[in-house]
Amino acid sequence: MSSSAAGGTAAGSAGSGPQIAVLGAGILGVSAAVQLLRGGASVTLVTDAHPASGASGRSLSWLNSGGGYPPEYHQLRLAGMDRYRTLLAENPDLDWLRFDGGVYWDGGALADRCEAQRDRGYDARLVPASGVAGVAPGLDPAALPAEVLFNPGEGWVSLPHLIRHLLAEFALLGGTLVTAAGPASVIVEGGAAVGLRTESGEVCPADVVLVAAGAGTPALLDGLGVQLQDGSDLAMLVVTEPKAHGLRAVLNTPRVSVRPHPGSRLAMDSTWYLDQITPNDDGGWSVDPQVVLDLVDEASALLAGHPRLVAQSWRIGLKPVPGDGRPVLGELTGLPGCYVAFTHSGATLGLIAGELLAREILSGRRHPMLAPFRPERMAGDVPVRAGHAGIFGQL
Repeated sequence: MSSSAAGGTAAGSAGSGPQIAVLGAGILGVSAAVQLLRGGASVTLVTDAHPASGASGRSLSWLNSGGGYPPEYHQLRLAGMDRYRTLLAENPDLDWLRFDGGVYWDGGALADRCEAQRDRGYDARLVPASGVAGVAPGLDPAALPAEVLFNPGEGWVSLPHLIRHLLAEFALLGGTLVTAAGPASVIVEGGAAVGLRTESGEVCPADVVLVAAGAGTPALLDGLGVQLQDGSDLAMLVVTEPKAHGLRAVLNTPRVSVRPHPGSRLAMDSTWYLDQITPNDDGGWSVDPQVVLDLVDEASALLAGHPRLVAQSWRIGLKPVPGDGRPVLGELTGLPGCYVAFTHSGATLGLIAGELLAREILSGRRHPMLAPFRPERMAGDVPVRAGHAGIFGQL
C-alpha cells in the first residue's frame, strides 16, 4: 500500500473543513474528491489498486442521453454532458474528450427512436448512408444500412485520461491518495460511518465517507447490512494499436460500438461475446483471443478503406449496474455519514454526480436533482450486523 499527499498525511489532507474519506478512485470517486477539496474539505481518497483500475479503465464512455430514460434521469444526463462541454471549452485542445456526434443503428425502427428523441428536444437526425460522410467522416457508406441515426451533440471521453487530469488538481489542493489498499471497509460507530479501514488495518478517520467502489459497492455495503439491488455484468473493452482511421464520431451498431481513442487508436466493445468470457481461479476473466480478433474485424469492416486494425490491449471486468438500472446516489438514511455513488452511467454522470454529491455533503442540503436516485428506494429495514453498533432505519 502506498499513499501520497500535498500538505497532508495518510490519514487526511490539509483542508480546514470536514474530513472526508472517499473509497474508489474511478471517475465518480475522483470527481467527488476534487469537488470536496474545492469546497474546503480535507479528503483522503482510497483505492484497492490504482486509479482507473476498475470499470473506469474499461468503459467505452459514450456521452449521451439518447435512450428511453425517465425524464429526471434524462435531465441529469444532460447536465452531465454540459459539464463535459464546459471542461472542453476551458481546455479546447484535449485529445481525450470530444463532441463530434454519435452514429447509431440497431436493426430496429430508427424513425421511432428519432421521433422520441426529438420530442424531448434532443438533436436527432435520420441520415441516408450516402450522406453519412458529411456528418460523420471515416465510415464506409457501403457497409452501413440504408439509413442511420445521427446525434450531433453526443461525444466520448477517455476516463483514465480524465482521471489523471483531475488527480493533478487533487494533489495541488492537498488531497491524500492511498493506493494498493486492498479491500477496504467502512468503520461504523454509534450507528454512523466514521471512516475507512484498509486491508492492512490502516484507519482513515472521517466525518463523512463516500463509497464509490464500482461493481464492488453492493458487496461492501452488504457487509454492513445494507442491501442494494445489483445487476452488474461483464464487459470487455478493446483498444487498438495506433492506426490512421479518420473516425471522429462514436459508432453504435448491433455488432460493435467504436470510438476514437487518444494516439490514433480506437476503443471498442459489444455484447455478443459475453457468454464466451470465462472466470479464472484468481478472480479475473479470460476470453479466446479469436473473439478479440473478430471484434476488431467487425470495426474494420465499417471504416472507410477497411484499415487493418490490431488489438493492443483488452480488459475484462464487471460494469456497475444497479438492479433497477437507475443510479444510486446519496446518503444512506439508515447509516448517517455514509454516501453512495453506484451507477452504470459513470462516464456521462462522472462530473455532475461528483459535483452534486460534494455540494450535498458540504452543505447538508439534499440536492433536488438526486431525489429520484436515492438509495432508500432499493432497501428496507436491515439491522446492523455483528460488530457494528446501532440499528438501520428505513433506507
